[in-house]
Amino acid sequence: MRKVAIFAAIAVLAVCLMPAMAPAAPKEIKIGVIYPLTGPAAAAGRELRAGAELAAKIANSAMDGIDMTMAKNAGIKSLGGAKLKLIFKDHQGNPQLGADLAKKLILDEKVVGILGCYYSSVTKTVSAVCERYGVPMINGTSTSPTLTKRGFKWFWRTTPHDKWFTKDLFELLVGLTKGKVKGVKAVPKAEIQKLAAACEKTEWGSNVSIEIKNFAKEYGFDLVANILYAAKSPDLSSEVQSMIAAKPGAMLFASYTSDALLMIKTLKSMKAKPKLIWGQDAGFDKPEFIALGDDIDGILTRSVFLPSVVKIKPLAGQVNKLYVKKMGHDLDGASARAFTGLQAWVYVLEKAGSTKPKAIQAAANTISIPGKQLVVPWFGIKFATKGDEIGQNVLGSGLIGQYQKKGDKMTLQVVYPFDMATDDMIFPFKGY
Repeated sequence: MRKVAIFAAIAVLAVCLMPAMAPAAPKEIKIGVIYPLTGPAAAAGRELRAGAELAAKIANSAMDGIDMTMAKNAGIKSLGGAKLKLIFKDHQGNPQLGADLAKKLILDEKVVGILGCYYSSVTKTVSAVCERYGVPMINGTSTSPTLTKRGFKWFWRTTPHDKWFTKDLFELLVGLTKGKVKGVKAVPKAEIQKLAAACEKTEWGSNVSIEIKNFAKEYGFDLVANILYAAKSPDLSSEVQSMIAAKPGAMLFASYTSDALLMIKTLKSMKAKPKLIWGQDAGFDKPEFIALGDDIDGILTRSVFLPSVVKIKPLAGQVNKLYVKKMGHDLDGASARAFTGLQAWVYVLEKAGSTKPKAIQAAANTISIPGKQLVVPWFGIKFATKGDEIGQNVLGSGLIGQYQKKGDKMTLQVVYPFDMATDDMIFPFKGY
């Protein structure tokens, strides 16, 4: 008995003296992705999903010919090569459904974090759920300025927001009057002095409307009509009539896909002839919009990515080739931002070396991704941790593109920033 006791004591001592075993790295990392995969914004949802999927594929593989770090590691290197698993959910443009889906992803699927949600109104409710449960959320595609003004500790946004994008528009308008726009002689301000805006009245469009009003006053333009209309409207005749009656030099829109298509068709049917038409991305930057053909020749849209970016950024061209192979068309503002949002998740996880929320939070708050790693033409990704925009990427920037017919193909050419212009701007818009 004494020998047995001695051996048992030795065994216990040996176990105690053994080095502590590190916890096994996870084989996969679940990220919940919430997008509008059906409903009025289903077209955008397809692009968003494809962008996120392509980023995950690159991150999970070792790919030659893609000059970004995440294409070399074949998984999250700091977590033993763990692969990303994206779990997609369809919020259908419904904020309450989005919140319910986020809760299910957190409690049932045990996701490490969330990516989403395109609609700012849905991002608002989903991020509130994440905040409540202490689960990280990275947003790549929602642009309501208020989202990063809430002081949330678990929310980070990679994309610039509408205050920045709207300021770009007014810089372009001023540039037109000063002869700064490529291919256009200085335009008398009187030609574009009057502005008319029509924005859908959810979280996103309502905030765009406010920004347009504020910048019009700051830059000395007259906002003669500022209309808020019901999203997914079956008829926009009265709104367009009101805009035309105001006789503006420029018409400005914040519309999701179905509304943007209907808006252009209604403008055409009423023979509208403004000097300039500008859309705040969203529905103005989708394959369905491009399918309108000659009717959009000369229309402007803000974006963070245009196909012509490949002329100035080789990495964008490398990734775009893969996207074209997958989808049959180029990256757009939505898909490029979804790609970048998922890419931010990859870099944050790599830096964290853990799937624990606190480690991810610390990594996100200190991450610095250089612009040369991104497909979008930004200086990089670095999130604000102080001030009134906590979690906002401070290194992003916007573009303004113009649809221009080249032969039998509709292209998007960069017209702003002025030093990045890829072609002469068409001005004035030909009208209908």
